[in-house]
Amino acid sequence: MTTLLVRNIHTLVTLDAGRRELRHAAMRIEGAVIQWIGRSDAAVDMQADMVLDLKDRHVVLPGFINTHHHFYQVLTRAIPGAQSEELFTWLTRLYPLWARMDPDCIRVSAKQAAAELLLSGCTTSSDHLYLFPNGSTLDDEIEAVCELGLRLHAARGSMSVGVSKGGLPPDSLVEDEAAILRDCERLIGRYHDPARHAMVRIVLAPCSPFSVSPDLMRESARLARTHPGVRLHTHLAESDADVRFSRERFGKSPCEYAEELEWLGPDVWHAHCVKLGPADISRFAQTQTGVAHCPCSNMRLGSGIAPVRQMLAQGVRVGLGVDGSASNDTNNMLQEARVAMLLARVAACDPQAMTPRQALELATLGGAQVLGRDDIGHLAVGMSADFIALNIDRPQFAGAHADPVAAVLLAQPPTVDFSFVNGRRRVDTGQLVGADLNDLSAQVNAAALRLRS
Repeated sequence: MTTLLVRNIHTLVTLDAGRRELRHAAMRIEGAVIQWIGRSDAAVDMQADMVLDLKDRHVVLPGFINTHHHFYQVLTRAIPGAQSEELFTWLTRLYPLWARMDPDCIRVSAKQAAAELLLSGCTTSSDHLYLFPNGSTLDDEIEAVCELGLRLHAARGSMSVGVSKGGLPPDSLVEDEAAILRDCERLIGRYHDPARHAMVRIVLAPCSPFSVSPDLMRESARLARTHPGVRLHTHLAESDADVRFSRERFGKSPCEYAEELEWLGPDVWHAHCVKLGPADISRFAQTQTGVAHCPCSNMRLGSGIAPVRQMLAQGVRVGLGVDGSASNDTNNMLQEARVAMLLARVAACDPQAMTPRQALELATLGGAQVLGRDDIGHLAVGMSADFIALNIDRPQFAGAHADPVAAVLLAQPPTVDFSFVNGRRRVDTGQLVGADLNDLSAQVNAAALRLRS
């Protein structure tokens, strides 16, 4: 088993139960697991196969956890005609482009998104892939992401109600519900790993109430709950149009509809939840239902500001999500955490509404709770060795050494300097390990051009 010693850490932010921040610290890792944490001077005589000496210049944090994304949307960033639209119009403008995707599109977009996430401090991501045109499968995404070593919760999305049946997506993009469930079962058998430190887990994730039937929602929940560690995910209460559709189609609010379908509970998390009311928030708290807060996407689409402070005050589990790259146009967890902090202050007209450390908790501990992980999200003995390091001697930290932990978000450097997932180095001195970004970007541009041509 390979061992790694990380020593001379300027500040180690554990985010453990005591929220300890250790100065001049060190960590020893065996394989994928943290074996020891302490002061660096106590590690002088420790032996390890590899040593990373950070020379008292780096802040080390748990790796960020992204709880909602659509990797494939990397191919449709900044599309004219979809830059200033609300949710439903934005979707209908982009569906025709997405219908042209093929397995190569899924692979290169997933790899590009994973690369950008890793560089911005993300070590675990969920991704919600809900359309499979031209022979595409979730396998294409999983294989591509595994090449870069990002921990993945792969959400097998689905759409089964097209325009002809009163849904939003075109009929060409929907699937037969029996076939959807068979493929979900296949993916669970092939990829899902419920064990601690697992690198791949499968999530069942019908796209949204406006694109699937109540039957598919119910059957997906039943199937997930027959397999350990398989969780449920969908979009909910994202915008005013979303709420109107739910009331007109089902005669219920989104939260009421989700509860009727048994889509509230500790094994469920919903994306956005911008339009939850006080009673909905209480129900989420009582049922331990999670929320993926996506501030940049919600602002980009003009959907509104999710009531995150109210959720947290009532004990709702909340993590962060960058959402798709066509409604955020980037894959940057450092940015998402910073914007979550700033938007909470704007919503409350209160600069104390969210501190930098509270936003960092959303990006780490909050994400782990939402995804149902007890092995990531903080740094302690026995936890997965998922951590990031940022050099505080970089220009972005100039003048910020009084509190370099807060400066991670207040000053927001563009990338991390080091990233490790399960003890394996994925970013090294600011450079991605295992892929040529220039070559990858060229592949993405070629695939995006094919979609637009």
